[in-house]
Amino acid sequence: MSIFTAIDQQILFWLNGSDSLFTDGVISTLTAGTTWIPLYIALFYLVLKNNETMAQVLLTVGCAAVCVLVTAGITNLIIKPLVARPRPCDDPLIKYTVDVVSGISAGNYSFFSAHAANTSALVMFLALLIRNRLFIVAMIIWSLLNCYTRLYLGVHYPSDILCGLLFGSLMGFIAYVVYLKIYLKISPQFHYVSSHYSSTGYALDDIDVVVCVMVLTILYAIIRSLLM
Repeated sequence: MSIFTAIDQQILFWLNGSDSLFTDGVISTLTAGTTWIPLYIALFYLVLKNNETMAQVLLTVGCAAVCVLVTAGITNLIIKPLVARPRPCDDPLIKYTVDVVSGISAGNYSFFSAHAANTSALVMFLALLIRNRLFIVAMIIWSLLNCYTRLYLGVHYPSDILCGLLFGSLMGFIAYVVYLKIYLKISPQFHYVSSHYSSTGYALDDIDVVVCVMVLTILYAIIRSLLM
């Protein structure tokens, strides 16, 4: 076993699982894609409210959607089958020492994490698009929270998460470059900017709505686990 592999596994063991059914419930809820549907709706509301034309809205939503779809496609259809790294919970060498949560299953391979790649791609694109400190911090926390759930559940190694974050960030940056080139052609006029807006013209009140939805979603996961 290489030193890198040993370190990768050791970090996983530190972050993987717990003896708390409550924490298991919270993490299981937060790792589900459907849990974050309200956040995606809030982000769509933010884009819809802060763009002047339907062409701008379609461009923004289209670039974000294509960015995530391409990132997911490359991750799941090319990288994972090519590397073919077993997930920790399926690796015959360590699977009996990895804590797993009942009802949680993960097919396919481990390297690299689609959760990490997809969320970081979206975060990078939106961070460059909106450029508001509170929004960026909240979105980074959202991405890292999704990444942590994959380590807690034992379905990814830390290196899977790190590489996924790096790849996703690169894809998000590329998507923003494409968006900006098209946007400047269809929108020669810039947004009016004041103390009530981000530097790119997104209303701070609308950004607060997105952050509130994120916080409420996390509270939902906590309350749901308490009631289970």
